[in-house]
Amino acid sequence: MDEFTHLHMKEYHLMRKAFAVMTTVAVASLGVIVPATSAQAADCSDAMAGADSGYMFAYDSTNCSGYLGKASGDDSNWGDSALSFQGTDTNSASSILNNGNNYEVKFYNGTGGTGGHICLSRTEGWASSLLGDTFTTGVAANNAISGHAWSTASNCSKWAV
Repeated sequence: MDEFTHLHMKEYHLMRKAFAVMTTVAVASLGVIVPATSAQAADCSDAMAGADSGYMFAYDSTNCSGYLGKASGDDSNWGDSALSFQGTDTNSASSILNNGNNYEVKFYNGTGGTGGHICLSRTEGWASSLLGDTFTTGVAANNAISGHAWSTASNCSKWAV
């Protein structure tokens, strides 16, 4: 092999190594530019995909994480020791999900259906964060739900967003 060919072979190998390094850097940087799919879904879509039909769900963190419980019926007192929600579940919800079959869910600030309310429709599906929501009385809804009941849309005057 002459010296000219030998130099070109060295350049060729160096260029291949440089290309491999650049490709590795480019692929690694994509993780910064394009986050993983699960990180992109900063909402309750994964929880909804796995939610039992006919139930409403409540979570103590945003984006439907920190499962508190689920209910297919009404529970007017989340702080008692009966039904689906009990004890420390009261005043703990930061996100809610409605996978009901026929009705909306009416969440109450007080027990026994008292205090203000905020509703979650079946078509809306979920509220990833209650941080900006208020009950009909103007009280902040985050960490303030004390009970719920299934309701028709006509009985709801305030909706979670």
